[in-house]
Amino acid sequence: MKQKQERGEKCLFLFLRYSCILKEVPVFRETENRQQTGTKIRKCVYSIRRYRNMKWNRFTLKTKTEAEDIVICTLAEVGIEGVEIQDKQPLTDEDKAQMFVDIMPEGPADDGIAYLNFYLEEDADTEAILKDVKTALEDLRSFVDIGEATITESQTEDKDWINNWKQYFHQFYVDDILIVPSWEEVKAEDKDKMILHIDPGTAFGTGMHETTQLVIRQLKKFVKPGMEILDVGTGSGILGIVALKLGAGHVVGTDLDPCAVPAVSENKEANQIEEKSFDMMIGNIINDKEVQDQVGYEKYDIVTANILADVLVPLTPVIVAQMKKGAYYITSGILDVKEDVVVQAVKDAGLTLVEVTHQGEWVSVTARKD
Repeated sequence: MKQKQERGEKCLFLFLRYSCILKEVPVFRETENRQQTGTKIRKCVYSIRRYRNMKWNRFTLKTKTEAEDIVICTLAEVGIEGVEIQDKQPLTDEDKAQMFVDIMPEGPADDGIAYLNFYLEEDADTEAILKDVKTALEDLRSFVDIGEATITESQTEDKDWINNWKQYFHQFYVDDILIVPSWEEVKAEDKDKMILHIDPGTAFGTGMHETTQLVIRQLKKFVKPGMEILDVGTGSGILGIVALKLGAGHVVGTDLDPCAVPAVSENKEANQIEEKSFDMMIGNIINDKEVQDQVGYEKYDIVTANILADVLVPLTPVIVAQMKKGAYYITSGILDVKEDVVVQAVKDAGLTLVEVTHQGEWVSVTARKD
């Protein structure tokens, strides 16, 4: 009993520690109506991408939502640090801030049940690991209500979640620009068109979304040869690459997500873009003075920002300092219900409203620094 008590006290201590640093634990959270895209999912995807085309044993542990964190702590204690959570818990404000969604749909009622998936390589000592997991869970049960804590097994392959999405992404046009994924061939009749080869990887931006298309159309209007472009929230790099193909001289991209760096690098190579023509920086240009200094001041002819309205509002007064006199500020990612908010933010920053364009329920606001 003393051993159980010591183990339980240790796990409770670890839980308190983990509750402070859980952002750094690779966790993938999924509910029935959304998938979180942020630090936690990115870390999980990065760790998985190193093991392409391997078979994995997946284990699903049924527990209670209120016990998720301490159970994850317990799994980490026995060496399992990558966990996928499936539950019906409502999104927190932090979750929403990490998602590319402006207005969330209503989700199902929380039933208090959580399913924690963890993965072991095919050649792992499954029997020994599961024995440790079950022992740790039984010890934990003495202190915390963890529900059934049953474990079921299934098998999957890394390619299931790395490649299956490709069946939904095929070449398509944005006006006269053809966007082609790397796994598709350009048709003979399309070889004389402006062609973009784009693979988003784990970064945001295939060109299929209305917000990206709105910005592309504005770039076609305003890009002139040799222009300096700043793209805030670069993702896959699609907007910067479009600008370069339209004649821009140089692009600087910024993003919060480290996944953007390899995505942009791969897409530059696929489009024969010179390395020196497109620079990437990771950091928050809104409040990080070091990033602002690296990006530079009063040097850009066009700034693009395909983000969310709630990010554009604090970004706009900051980004004015990066713009040359006469520069254009092209924004999107704005739902029509937020149009007035962004238009007002642009005006409050001293910019002149040039044009507001729409596609479906999405809006692009273009302004100029006079």
